[in-house]
Amino acid sequence: MQTEQPKISKGAMWLIEIALALGGFGIGTGEFAAMGLMPGIASDLGVSEPKVGHIISAYAFGVVVGAPVLAVFGAKLFHRHLLILLMGFYAVANIASAFAPNYESLLAMRFIAGLPHGTYFGVAALVVASLVPPNQRGKAVSRVMVGLTLAILIGNPLATWLGQTMSWRYAFALVGILSVITVALIFAFVPFNRQQLRNNPLTELKAFNNPRVWLALMIGATGFAGVFCVFSYLAPTILHVTGVGENWIPIAMGVFGFGGFCANFLGGWLFDKYQFKAVGWLLVWSIIVLLVYPFTTGHLWSLLVAIFTVGTVAAISPPLQTHLMDVATGARTLAAASHHAAFNTANAIGPLLGGFAISAGFGWSSTGFVGAITAVIGLVFFGLAWRLEKREGLQADA
Repeated sequence: MQTEQPKISKGAMWLIEIALALGGFGIGTGEFAAMGLMPGIASDLGVSEPKVGHIISAYAFGVVVGAPVLAVFGAKLFHRHLLILLMGFYAVANIASAFAPNYESLLAMRFIAGLPHGTYFGVAALVVASLVPPNQRGKAVSRVMVGLTLAILIGNPLATWLGQTMSWRYAFALVGILSVITVALIFAFVPFNRQQLRNNPLTELKAFNNPRVWLALMIGATGFAGVFCVFSYLAPTILHVTGVGENWIPIAMGVFGFGGFCANFLGGWLFDKYQFKAVGWLLVWSIIVLLVYPFTTGHLWSLLVAIFTVGTVAAISPPLQTHLMDVATGARTLAAASHHAAFNTANAIGPLLGGFAISAGFGWSSTGFVGAITAVIGLVFFGLAWRLEKREGLQADA
């Protein structure tokens, strides 16, 4: 277990959270930028848009691979040093993406850029959780994670605008610059805790073999897949089902991002108040909003309300992240980083299942029903995890 860092002032805590949240904003912008830049990249590199979609998958695959690997090998480092190295690595990878001469090199650079993603968020969450009282950890984690939701709300539209007015390369260069600024802010404001207990890689791996950790990761990988299922096919749903112009697509995505922004803080508050039980209630909420979504797609205003509520399912991330840090005694770095690998697994599962349903003739709106099924599976994993929590709690009392 990690020793707590010395208590610091509220002002200093805000500076730490801003520094770490800026890194999350840069990473989130880099992750989602290619979605809005797809036409420009395709035209510039002479490939089809579906082929450009592979660079999105390459980034997600990089997250899944990099989160556990870098967390294990970074376990011996002080958290402050590891955060600086991760963001420096991210800066170089994104600047290299901006200068990629062809499709193949860009594909490789996006995979490499994805590697530090999960470990950065995991370590950032560990740092802020160690600096606040136990009953405030959920809110502290949510304030760091707000950078990721702001990336959907502001960063992605900004990157798209840069790509449309100048070149897609400037969008990745912007992410690289944000990463360099984050390195400077971490160096300036994040304290160096010399008392931090560090693990060796084998200790992290052995401690990670914990059913409570794996059940929490399965909740994230399945329970959040429905959100990605709906979000991935939002644009064609607006065009072909709602029947409005493409100018409404960025507005709808902004509404989705605003839902996630608001819910991020709610999720932290819910965990501090209800602990792991909050995850179960949020999964139930997810099932409800995803089941309602298909009935709203025929009218613009009902769709906008529905897509806002789908965005609020992002509230599940801070509670699940904090719960993972609680149950992964001896492997907190690896577990916290793997949380984001699980969510990127959801990012792969959701669109894949939604695509199967659409190809089978169930229509664009069927993504809501498909997403509800994955949320039900997540709720089943929660039920198993909750049962295990109660059993281990009774054993501890005995």
